[in-house]
Amino acid sequence: MHMNVAPHLLTEDRAEYERVLDDALSTAHARPDLDGVGTRLTVAQLRAMTLNATALITTAAASEYDHFVKVREQNRAAIDTRIPLADPGTGAGVVAIVTVMVPVLAGTAAAILLLVGAVLHALAPTVVFGETLLTAGLVFAALAAAGLLSAGAGLLLTALRNRPAAADGTATADDELTQAREAWRRALLERGILPFLRAALAATDPPAPPNP
Repeated sequence: MHMNVAPHLLTEDRAEYERVLDDALSTAHARPDLDGVGTRLTVAQLRAMTLNATALITTAAASEYDHFVKVREQNRAAIDTRIPLADPGTGAGVVAIVTVMVPVLAGTAAAILLLVGAVLHALAPTVVFGETLLTAGLVFAALAAAGLLSAGAGLLLTALRNRPAAADGTATADDELTQAREAWRRALLERGILPFLRAALAATDPPAPPNP
């Protein structure tokens, strides 16, 4: 169990801190200043020591972390306000419901009228009612087709209108967030974790032999 959590380090970023630490320890063999890893102190020992010193280590990258958190909160707020939820009670919601329902209802009515009209016309060609049902079915079929075209045009216009804002705004916000996260990770590694590991290893150096 981890003993300390930095006062300014949010719980959701604890895993990111541990990933930076694990990356540093896994590549310690490629760093001459960390050549004591695995001999003077084991990886497990160094990891436990670094986790217990989280509050001290993260202070070295406090400014980058504060900027990262600020950018992340702004990005989340922008996402929450970019696409408001539709209110079924508003005029736009009613129009959307009607646009969807008209083709469905008209298509269903057309299918029923055409089927019944065709059956009546086949059984009794002289009965005018059968032709009337066929005519009504064709009218409803035309309404269904018009409704589908209208709904398709509305969806296309909405997609075209929203695409530039989503492409530009979201991409820019994501880029800024990525840059802020990487700046914090780099500062955390170079100014916090690596100096702590070097100091921990230096503290275990064997004493120098006495002068003869």
